[in-house]
Amino acid sequence: MTTQTNGDRLLRVAVPNKGALSQAASEILRESGYRQRHDAKELRLLDAENGVEFFYLRPRDIALYVGEGTLDVGITGRDLLLDSGAKAEEVMDLGFGSSRFRFAGPAGRFSDLAELAGQRIATSYVGIVEAFLEQRGIDATVTRLDGAVESSIQLGVADVIADVVETGSTLRAAGLETFGDTILESQAVLITRGAEVPSEFEIFRRRLEGVLVARAYVMMDYDIPAAHVSDAVALTPGIESPTVSPLHREGWVAVRAMVPRTGAQRLMDELWEIGARGILLTDIHACRL
Repeated sequence: MTTQTNGDRLLRVAVPNKGALSQAASEILRESGYRQRHDAKELRLLDAENGVEFFYLRPRDIALYVGEGTLDVGITGRDLLLDSGAKAEEVMDLGFGSSRFRFAGPAGRFSDLAELAGQRIATSYVGIVEAFLEQRGIDATVTRLDGAVESSIQLGVADVIADVVETGSTLRAAGLETFGDTILESQAVLITRGAEVPSEFEIFRRRLEGVLVARAYVMMDYDIPAAHVSDAVALTPGIESPTVSPLHREGWVAVRAMVPRTGAQRLMDELWEIGARGILLTDIHACRL
């Protein structure tokens, strides 16, 4: 499956072809400077300029392809990676596709994990559930069901389900409620085959990291009297250190620093109170730190 262009090896990357992770995965790749498909029926896309070949696969299969070395890198859910049992490793989380994996049963029926002993549990994630139960010494029967599992209790197939919970509205509609500890906190992750990562991967990883930082930070510029610059810099220390430049107006300086996007408005208020003026926020589209 390896494709060559101008004698250089292409990095082979698996991307979810559908589901909750698909669109967000393509968005972060576009923001990282990579071409992405325009037709959902495309299963492969060559981005020769950037040395990458993308394969659009079922999210559940991605960890298997990466783990066996057919593909080099993949974007999938942490839950799907752990459930697969594949020899793939999580490299970094990608900040989207967050979900919680919980047990649920008929409302009022269960309140503690110990009550799972001897019960029938239906889930699409047998590997995760069995490992969770084994760690806690709970003996229960786990059955794999693909797709929606909420109806399995009403149909008499199971006593309890284990599933991804977002708002909980689907469970409530089925007369179910969650109980016990969260089984797993999941989100989209970047995966590789551990030590067998090709050298081309480092550029790919660095690009994605740059987008994640850019999403989390904004650039802040402001003017402030030089007498107050120490207080201002304490509020906006930047990544390495802020840029401080003298202004034509005597006794004033201009400050530029990256600041967390969360809380930036409050930070502007605090800077105003100590004398800063001309405070501007600018989005960052990508960076390298």
